[in-house]
Amino acid sequence: MSCAVSPDGDRIYVINNDSNQLVTLSRDGTVISALTVSALGSPTALPGLHVTDSGQVLVCGYWSDKIFQVDKDGRQILAEVVTNNYGVTRPMSVYCSKNTGSIIVGMWDNNDIIVFKAE
Repeated sequence: MSCAVSPDGDRIYVINNDSNQLVTLSRDGTVISALTVSALGSPTALPGLHVTDSGQVLVCGYWSDKIFQVDKDGRQILAEVVTNNYGVTRPMSVYCSKNTGSIIVGMWDNNDIIVFKAE
């Protein structure tokens, strides 16, 4: 459903909406890992996925109202970067800008965009 590539091109990240998985592939297509996250998928649109310039993997948790940071091999969730405590509901897109030092989140239910200062 969604895909992103690491800055060095060594890893390809793909969201499998049907199985609620983040699949991590090597450059040659070998599966490195498949992380199942029940809160990942969306019934209506592509769940957001972004790899930052420094290689951090950010994934929208549509059902959980959270943005997750996943390790570079896609094996585990490292942190909940943004949660619904900050007004996030049904996140569909995420982008981290190193130029502005911000995380930008687009949401489905209310068509809002929220900008957070990354620390």
